[in-house]
Parts: sequence; C-alpha cells; structure tokens
Amino acid sequence: MSAVSTPPGPPSAPARRDAEATKAAILKAARHLLARHAHADITLKDVADRAGVSAPLVLKYFGNKESLFARVMSFDTDAAALLAAPLDDLGRHMVRHVLESQRDRGADPLLRIVFAPLHGDHGDVLRANFRAHVVDSLAARLTGPDPDLRAELAVAQLIGLGVMYGIARGPRLRDATITDIADRYGPAVQTQLTP
Repeated sequence: MSAVSTPPGPPSAPARRDAEATKAAILKAARHLLARHAHADITLKDVADRAGVSAPLVLKYFGNKESLFARVMSFDTDAAALLAAPLDDLGRHMVRHVLESQRDRGADPLLRIVFAPLHGDHGDVLRANFRAHVVDSLAARLTGPDPDLRAELAVAQLIGLGVMYGIARGPRLRDATITDIADRYGPAVQTQLTP
C-alpha cells in the first residue's frame, strides 16, 4: 500500500515584520545598551543583535548610529506619556507610568539620565533633552511659586523610585502592587505639583 501524498500548496509568503514593533525593539535595545555602555562603545551590530534584527534593518529604519541615538537621547515621547494626566492627579499618574514602563516594557522613561556621565559630549545632549522635554515641560504646567524647583523635586522623587524599583530591585517594593505604590507615593510627588 502506498502512502497518499498531497500536492504542495502555493509557496507561503515570508512573514512580514511589523515595522512599528521592529522600530520599538530597536529603540528598546539601544536604550538598554546606552544605559550600560558608553555611546562610543556601542555599535549598530550590538543594537541589532540585542533587538533580534539585522544591522541593515537598523540602518533602514534609522539611517545611521547618530540618528538612532539622537532618537534614544530624546525624551519627548516618554515625557508626553509621563505628563498625560490632569494636574490634580499627575503625581499618581507619573508614579504608575514609571513603574508600569519598567514592568511592562522593561524600560524606565527617565532612568537613562542617570547614565549621562558615561557618554561624554553625548551626555550633555542627553541632559539638555531631559531638562527640555521632562523638567521644563512639567514646570510649564505648574502654577504658584518656584515651578522650576518644584518640577525638579518631583522628577527627583520619580528617579529615586525608578532606581529603587528597577536597579536596586527592592523586594518589598517589587512585591507591592503598582496601585498600592501609586496610592502611597503619588501624594508625595503631588505635593510638589499642587502645593
């Protein structure tokens, strides 16, 4: 008895990459590397390997290393999401956003500023972008006395939280729910926003 074979079907089309997901993976990989290595030591191949793509694909989406890292060193998109809440609930929202970003995306919207000293002149760009996109944008929303100082204090609280959660990996902090942390820590941040 011979086996019945079915004729092969039409060749399947190669799986198409989701361009936005690929770009996000590349940016995430570049952020990860930038937080651990000096800018000058990171190659496009390093980024591609970490993102699971080819170096030519990185070039296709970002043009060159400088364009990619200019995007990574910008805080505009992260700042927009971080500040996307009414002022009277902004402290709680920012706490949730920092923790959810670390938990869900493995990336903190603010922590790459901590590694600015690793990057020489590029660190100056990172600091300038951070001030403009995060601190100054927050200060512009505040009313009352000393909005610039209050914005810096609020952001400092968020960076401290991000370090304890994501870098020091405080076990009790990581065991708590994000809602509980936002309920406890959000009001402390809010005191700088609406004194």
